[in-house]
Amino acid sequence: MKLRFTKMHGLGNDFVVIDATRAPVDLNPARVRAIADRHFGVGCDQLLVVEPASRVDVDFRYRIFNADGGEVEQCGNGARCFARFVHDKGLTAKREIRVETRSGIIAPRLREDGLVTVDMGVPELAPAKIPFRSDSDAVVQPLQVGEVTLAITVVSMGNPHAVQVVADVDAAPVAAQGALIERHERFPARVNAGFLQVVDPHRARLRVFERGAGETLACGTGACAAAVAGILRGLLESPVRIETRGGELEIAWDGPATNVRMTGPAVTVFEGEMALD
Repeated sequence: MKLRFTKMHGLGNDFVVIDATRAPVDLNPARVRAIADRHFGVGCDQLLVVEPASRVDVDFRYRIFNADGGEVEQCGNGARCFARFVHDKGLTAKREIRVETRSGIIAPRLREDGLVTVDMGVPELAPAKIPFRSDSDAVVQPLQVGEVTLAITVVSMGNPHAVQVVADVDAAPVAAQGALIERHERFPARVNAGFLQVVDPHRARLRVFERGAGETLACGTGACAAAVAGILRGLLESPVRIETRGGELEIAWDGPATNVRMTGPAVTVFEGEMALD
């Protein structure tokens, strides 16, 4: 099978994007892993598939596969790339679209300045719906990781996040601790581990160990979750500039029961064709 693709990134969080609007694409976990492999494939953190809408109130369906081959619910940086892709490919003339994901409807808008703003919906804070095993709905929850008890805030932006506040994000044990948090028994669907450093009320730094991908240069839903966590804990105020290793995102959130808005870039790198077994 020969597969046409577009390589894109949002702040270094990179994607292989596939147009499946005209014909379905036969993907399985092994093929996703082959595409995502940085030595033998194209290389990416996630693979994004653009499909026709399955309902009348949306423009497209959006599927996301992590580099390990697993399909996941949401990807914020990918959502911005999705919006640029469908516009640049002439799949829609709209600058604002409604997109169906496994976790619900999102609404990306391509701005005149080239940035993309995505309405990411209302964050889920109830532990059972994240899912996170806890008898409490407190904003700050204890999590035992090895010999250390962490203070985390759990948030779902369509996918689960565990955010902890650290003094220095550069010195944080992201690789070692992130892997343990990702597969912690209290997160039955695994989790993305966020390490948040507050700089001032409107600025923060962030690293994220993503479920199924490891640490990435940026994580859009992770930035949303971190901003929500920081605001809930009284450490941040909207809007928040979140600095990742790949660049900055702006996150706006007016508090519980309101939608999170994320703004940032989406860049096309190259196009190509790959042969798959």
